[in-house]
Amino acid sequence: MTDVVVYAATSGGVCAAVAAARAGASVVLLEPGRHVGGMTSGGLGYTDVGDVRVVGGMAGDLRRAIADWYGVAEGHYAGPEPHVAEAIYLRWLEEAGVDVRFGAALAAADADGGVIRSVALADGSTVAGAVFVDASYEGDLLAAAGVPYAVGREDRSLYGERYAGRQELVPGRHTVPPWISPFAGDLSGEQGGDVLPQLHDRPLAPVGSGDGGVMSYGYRVCLSQAADRVPFERRDGYDDAYWELGRRIFDRWRRDGVEVRAGRLLGLEKNLPNDKCDGNSIGPFSLSVLDGSAWAYPSAGPDERERIRLHHLHHAQDFLYFLSHDPAVPASVRSEMAGWGYAADEFADTGHLPHQLYVREARRMLGEYVLTEHDLLAARPQHDVVAMGSYHIDVREVQRTWRWVAEHPKPVGMVFTEGYLSVPVPPYAVPYRALVPRYADCTNLLVPVCLSASHVAFASVRMEVQYQMLGHAAGLAAVEAARTGRPVQSIDVTRVQDALRDAGQVLAL
Repeated sequence: MTDVVVYAATSGGVCAAVAAARAGASVVLLEPGRHVGGMTSGGLGYTDVGDVRVVGGMAGDLRRAIADWYGVAEGHYAGPEPHVAEAIYLRWLEEAGVDVRFGAALAAADADGGVIRSVALADGSTVAGAVFVDASYEGDLLAAAGVPYAVGREDRSLYGERYAGRQELVPGRHTVPPWISPFAGDLSGEQGGDVLPQLHDRPLAPVGSGDGGVMSYGYRVCLSQAADRVPFERRDGYDDAYWELGRRIFDRWRRDGVEVRAGRLLGLEKNLPNDKCDGNSIGPFSLSVLDGSAWAYPSAGPDERERIRLHHLHHAQDFLYFLSHDPAVPASVRSEMAGWGYAADEFADTGHLPHQLYVREARRMLGEYVLTEHDLLAARPQHDVVAMGSYHIDVREVQRTWRWVAEHPKPVGMVFTEGYLSVPVPPYAVPYRALVPRYADCTNLLVPVCLSASHVAFASVRMEVQYQMLGHAAGLAAVEAARTGRPVQSIDVTRVQDALRDAGQVLAL
């Protein structure tokens, strides 16, 4: 039997596995796909850090490894090229002696009396372990083990959070400009009819109410201006009608005298080494898919998830083609896009598109301690702190929808983008209790990614550097539990804290 079994080779999973192996445990890392690193190697090269003073432990090790790779000062680049991040992680895993198994999709968990005995994989094999770490973005192992969880936005009344629930419809850089009709055959918005693609056609919940909505998903593409860049081509199955909303947005901007650059939609800046760009979603019409399809993803089965994933992948491909070729797109935008393409040396085995869907949030465990906005905004001290966070509460758009707006002489249908929220926070402590289930639910599982947090608090903790630090903590805690035979809730957390400090983890400022 293996000491520690880690599910999913995300950044949290890699760090958990490496930390446990370095501490002397036997470790198996199960990865459903073919790559390690999750979003760190899957397109999110431009790394959101927050206050760099709290970035220590294995997250700090990664920053130094990236600097060494390129021969630059630490922090010189905001992040590595995707293939470099994966190469560093693979080296760590090999040097630590971790048994990495690819294509190891979870089918079920054998859990009895609050103890996970083994996991069954889709290929029919099983892996037994003393302690398990669920490092997946989806929280599949915790769900399979019967551990309670939440999905999506809660009501403000649940934890007394000011920023919980459905948000006000307010203007901003991430919102669609006004006066855009949501109806396919009606530019005026007065007649009604079938709703355009790319809209979430359902009634809005009241402001502050919980509606189960999750942050939008998308693909973070790696783009290049190099001579060998791969051009944006029309995909078989490209649907012109799908992009009618985009045409209306560009027309609205034109009539309002707004000059649009492609960079406003994609962040076209050479923000990665070797003149590459991490394409992001920074406007109201972007790589993010806002039609509500992500809402179903967390609890969906494998077939439905694959359908949703492909929908997002095709959106990314077709969005880049649309911006590059559609006559309704301003010539200046098309010209700007013509100088870019997919980086030829990235994601070669997946058509130069990332291997990882950006699952910004999915399940969130209901564990021993639920981290909320109060812990972040007040920077509450935690006696069992194992890592610190500092990035602002960053809720990306949850949906693009529509509503009737009162106008004379009759209401007008109008498109709205809803859910974006950005709230600064001071550096705050993440407690060990947020990484473990309640004792009655499971005693040998740690969860460093889908940790126990409200939707609002998770919107800050969800950054890759936090996953790296929390994975580090989970790996050491798993070894302590396996070594002593104690439930994860009952280990001596001070021993874990001491080991983290020795490894450079920052537990207080």
